[in-house]
Amino acid sequence: MYVRRNIRWSLIWKFAWKNVLFFIIWAIIVTVAYAIFLQQGIDISIPFLPLSTIGIAVAFYIGFKNSQSYDRFWEGRKIWGGIVNYSRTWANQVLSYLPNSEVNSTSSSLHTELVYRHLAWINALRIQLRRTTMLDRNNLSYVPDLKLNNDRECQEYIRIFLSDDEYTEVLQQANTATHLVKNQGKALRALVKENELDSYRQVNMMQTLEELYNLQGKCERIKNTPFPRQYAFFSTVFVWIFIVLLPFGLVSEFGEMSNNSVIWLTVPFSVLISWIFVTIETVGDNSEDPFENYINDVPMTALCRTIEIDLRQLLNETDLPAKIEPVNDILL
Repeated sequence: MYVRRNIRWSLIWKFAWKNVLFFIIWAIIVTVAYAIFLQQGIDISIPFLPLSTIGIAVAFYIGFKNSQSYDRFWEGRKIWGGIVNYSRTWANQVLSYLPNSEVNSTSSSLHTELVYRHLAWINALRIQLRRTTMLDRNNLSYVPDLKLNNDRECQEYIRIFLSDDEYTEVLQQANTATHLVKNQGKALRALVKENELDSYRQVNMMQTLEELYNLQGKCERIKNTPFPRQYAFFSTVFVWIFIVLLPFGLVSEFGEMSNNSVIWLTVPFSVLISWIFVTIETVGDNSEDPFENYINDVPMTALCRTIEIDLRQLLNETDLPAKIEPVNDILL
């Protein structure tokens, strides 16, 4: 997630330079062709009125697309806000409901086991959501390589919180996060059998696990359901149709001013308008999928680290990892 209030122009240029280069070349070609054909009595321009109508329609269309794309990002962020809250709830239930060290000498390790398994779950979920799918960046319109850390195969974030046997077991499953929550339920059932946990509190803690499953499922729904392609694809098509036609409309408008003396103003104005439309389209295109390990994604790595610090402090640990800080204004 980009966290700087104002986006640096160097970053904007990384996204824009290829398109701007095309816009300049195309506008020059159209302007030169217009001047050459006009000398031969042939007018290749088009009336600006129908072109402006197309531009208004395209603007409404991409506005709708961007609104829906932002909704997907914001829903993903709200889901992870819920994960943060229920993570704290889970740790509080573990520490409040289970016997403390004054009653049972093994309870401290039990607290740690249940809290650490939850930390393994949030990291497993994060890694699963960032793995390559059909929605990977390679399948979207041009985006620059910003050299971000690959956060898709960082299994050590799971290993450090689990025993070797459990780590080997859950990693063999198709959905590691699902089995980690299942193991939490099994641990609660074992505690009830050992009379370390009463049934009422078990039900309360199982409700928390149920909510964690719900939040995981919501993340997976966004991850596995692409933005409707009929909206995303035709949005791009309509924008480029407008951009290709734009110089033909502008050249006639400037050609009528001062007997063609300002006809070359077609180039800068065509480039500017084209860049605005493509930028709006690119913003929506890069906001569709909030879990793809890219610049505009939900900062799941930072959120996982925040949860880890909070929960380990609740365990009275002092050797805590550092908070994740933005790198080049990007918080992962």
